[in-house]
Amino acid sequence: MAASTRAFVLHHTRLRPVPGLEEIRLQLADEVLPLWRAVEVETNDPDPALPYWAFAWAGGLAIGRYLREHPEAVAGRRVFDIASGSGLCALAALHAGAADAIGADIDAFAAAAIELNAHANGRRITVVRRDVLDEEPPDVDVILAGDCWYDEGLAGRVLPWLRRARDRGIDVLVGDPGRRYLPTDELTELASYEVRTTTELEDLERKQGWVYALRPDGDNR
Repeated sequence: MAASTRAFVLHHTRLRPVPGLEEIRLQLADEVLPLWRAVEVETNDPDPALPYWAFAWAGGLAIGRYLREHPEAVAGRRVFDIASGSGLCALAALHAGAADAIGADIDAFAAAAIELNAHANGRRITVVRRDVLDEEPPDVDVILAGDCWYDEGLAGRVLPWLRRARDRGIDVLVGDPGRRYLPTDELTELASYEVRTTTELEDLERKQGWVYALRPDGDNR
């Protein structure tokens, strides 16, 4: 990862404990709009992606809480964190005993944030910076999908990819606060938690975050 990208993340964030998951520390920003503007200037892009990597979102927080309570879901297993952002879900998996973790994100700043956050927590996360949704699911045991359901286009691509992973025998865990495009009819609720997000983009500071498993094909319960 380019030193300039790492420097940008460090300049615009502070390392601090994650609310509700204080054993994990992340490079977090205070406000999203000034950071979004800084990304626009840095990249010379008039419409850059939101800096998802600089905040702890409700779905990732819920997955982190679930893995802390149920380490057996990932202990000794290979984990893939799709749309990883800050790497929160991958870090939570490693804290719970995962054998190794991969974080995938198309954002260069997210890739830098994942590496920085892994180092700050004394962990190692392999970072994949490409659109893996155009590929077959990876050879792993568990896929974590936190906060993937805020956009119709992304949701429409993530769900078929997760189905293919499930059909290959990969466990799929989904974390979300109940956003519009969450495919609830294909999910089995495992747990819910009150979580405190770190961004004002969420409509409430405290939200309910749910963790789900992707149901087997044909199971419509």
